[in-house]
Amino acid sequence: MGKTLAEKILSLKSGCDARAGDIVIAQVDLVFAQDTTGPLTIRQFQAGNFERLANPEKTALFFDHAAPSPNRELASDHQFMRQFARETGCLISDVGGGICHQLVAESMTKPGDVVVGADSHTVTAGALGAFATGMGSSDVAVVFALGKTWFRVPESIKISVTGEFRRGVMAKDLVLNLIGSIGADGATYKALEFGGEGLDRLTMSDRLTIANMAVEAGAKVGLFPADRVTRNYLNHQKRGEDYQPFSADKDACYESQININLTALEPTVAKPHQVANIAPARELKGTKIDQVFIGTCTNGRLEDIATAAAILKGKKHHPRTRFIIAPASPQILLDAISAGYIRTLVEAGAVIMPPGCAACLGLHQGVLASGEACLSTANRNFKGRMGSPEAFIYLGSPATAAATVITGEITDPRDVK
Repeated sequence: MGKTLAEKILSLKSGCDARAGDIVIAQVDLVFAQDTTGPLTIRQFQAGNFERLANPEKTALFFDHAAPSPNRELASDHQFMRQFARETGCLISDVGGGICHQLVAESMTKPGDVVVGADSHTVTAGALGAFATGMGSSDVAVVFALGKTWFRVPESIKISVTGEFRRGVMAKDLVLNLIGSIGADGATYKALEFGGEGLDRLTMSDRLTIANMAVEAGAKVGLFPADRVTRNYLNHQKRGEDYQPFSADKDACYESQININLTALEPTVAKPHQVANIAPARELKGTKIDQVFIGTCTNGRLEDIATAAAILKGKKHHPRTRFIIAPASPQILLDAISAGYIRTLVEAGAVIMPPGCAACLGLHQGVLASGEACLSTANRNFKGRMGSPEAFIYLGSPATAAATVITGEITDPRDVK
């Protein structure tokens, strides 16, 4: 019997014949924490009386969730993390360095890796064919010290993709429809493995968006094979040597299969206060929006910014609607400046934030007041996620966000001339 991607990677890294349901101990290729989970991770590491990191060159700390620090308490946390990095020699990405998940994809992971992070959206790296998953700070502290951890090998659900996107439809619409179909717990501790003839038409940016939100359906990992798209991306990042073809066996055993026809999808929005609470964007026309936010580890990439700029070229944001853009990394920001996208968006009324998480988690740079509504390209919309628990968060694609900021109400991008 052949193996799924999850079984293959965990077999490789554990040195045993790993099958769904087995418990294995696997070597970890990259472990990291960010500035809201990092302090607890470090304190747990210290409480365990561990003296050194197992692999300093494979251990990273990122300053992205509250960077630059918005208050003195978080500034102290940053200071604490910097001191730990100096003492241990681990990798560090400081303020302005970008979002951890984007940087991991750009320069730190490769097909076949095992990646563990103290952040649930560590699953993003599955777009490159890595078994990447989030864990609690205590578990991550142990990986800091030992360089390995245990896993229960997840059962796999195959997502077979056919067709191609029509105008105005993006990867965010695909993953929102998937979560809406199976529910927020429809893939709990499963591997969502993507395949099918439509996969060639999903760019790396698309794949990163989809893998990123696998956890919103409860999945342990969201996995893509390493193929031509992966190779081209790694070559573009000047990391061609990190590429190796990696795919599931043709006779792999899956728990179930879900078929998605890209051609049948339409612009979709997740309504408050659950990601699975979806509706077509056109059905929500007339819903007033106070703030539009384009960015995050889900949709802060160059393709996302380019899509927004194309829709907003020569247009202005609605005077009632604030408009925030946060590129996911310095590379994306510089490329967007070179391409003229940033100028277009600033002329349309956007406020450009430094590379980082910005408004996503309600700490700073776009906190919502009670009664306000935001259309965000982020991955979560529960009460209080972006500030007041009395605010309303709608999730959509960069195309839907750009169309919405023009009209001041939720708008299908196909309806913008």
